[in-house]
Amino acid sequence: MINFLNISYLKLGNEKQQKAYQVITDHAVLEKLAQYSPILVGTIPINIDIEKSDLDIICHAQDREEFRKKLEHYFRSMKGFIISENQKLHSLKANFFINDFEFEIFGQNIPTELQNAYCHMLVEHKILQEAGEDFRTRIIELKRQGYKTEPAFAKLLALKGDAYESLLKLKI
Repeated sequence: MINFLNISYLKLGNEKQQKAYQVITDHAVLEKLAQYSPILVGTIPINIDIEKSDLDIICHAQDREEFRKKLEHYFRSMKGFIISENQKLHSLKANFFINDFEFEIFGQNIPTELQNAYCHMLVEHKILQEAGEDFRTRIIELKRQGYKTEPAFAKLLALKGDAYESLLKLKI
């Protein structure tokens, strides 16, 4: 199993993963967020990204206002910088571009290793390892058709009910 807590695995990945590693390290993105235990999650780390996939970084933000100030301090000069709040999730999200990558930095007061995005990625990675290349290709095709990642997995696995909850029940 890949250690997703350290992005060095990207150096050995496909071209997009290597470019992602380069932009993240060149701009010290994880170092700037270090106090929030950042983890790169989503489709790029597990090689099911499509052309418009972004770099998703989750953070453990215990104080939303302090987190907002840090995001503004480090990233407000980046192209397309915007911050939004989700009251339901008690979270804060910043979006911006560096080079050809869109970044989405998500923070909520839950340790990063317990956040749904990380848990989903671990489950999806395990499924991809077991199901093989044809399954991975089918997931990517569904994503290109407009499916979000978890619903694409749920469809191919014939999971019932809410796709996000169903995947978490498969927890490894």
